[in-house]
Amino acid sequence: MEQTDQALIRRIQKQDAEAFEIFFARYRELIYRHVAAIVRNPAVAEDLVQEVFLRVWTHAEQWDGRGSVKAWLYRIGTNLTLNQLRAMRRRPQQSLEIFTGETTSEDESSIPGWLIDASAPDPETALEMMEQRKLFRRLVDALPEEKREVFRLIYDARLEIQDVANALGISVGTVKSRLYYGRKQLTQEWDQMSSESKGRSDDTST
Repeated sequence: MEQTDQALIRRIQKQDAEAFEIFFARYRELIYRHVAAIVRNPAVAEDLVQEVFLRVWTHAEQWDGRGSVKAWLYRIGTNLTLNQLRAMRRRPQQSLEIFTGETTSEDESSIPGWLIDASAPDPETALEMMEQRKLFRRLVDALPEEKREVFRLIYDARLEIQDVANALGISVGTVKSRLYYGRKQLTQEWDQMSSESKGRSDDTST
């Protein structure tokens, strides 16, 4: 009788190598296709697969029994792949190095043009722009998980909508819907925080 994913993970949590081999054989190809659809490099995808399952072996206790094991595994694969893409595709023009001599961390991606005009700040606005990027990242992190995942694949990994749909196993229409409502929420929250910031600035100047 075939063991369930949950039963295998519980065995892996006890460092059962046989259970790990069964789990690896069950999901290796699926995870490879998932990460390869994002990273578009077979050699890198192979390395990522090994890293995903190493994470399963060493951190199986992170699955707490809530939700499906498959969803947890895909989430590990997506997060590791996005981290890899950030390292590979970080663009010099997105860094504040030219203004401050400092570089942004991998979690401080630049603010999309649809949300704010971030063109050519002078040195006096460099620190303010850095704070804006940190604020923007916090707003993205606060999005509901399904919208946050789509948003990161579009804006961090720079994937096309069809590729995001393939990677997540959802329809193009669902991707567009999540992207639209994610943008709407971010825009509203950004405008609100900008207005509050301006109000505080006006108060201190009077």
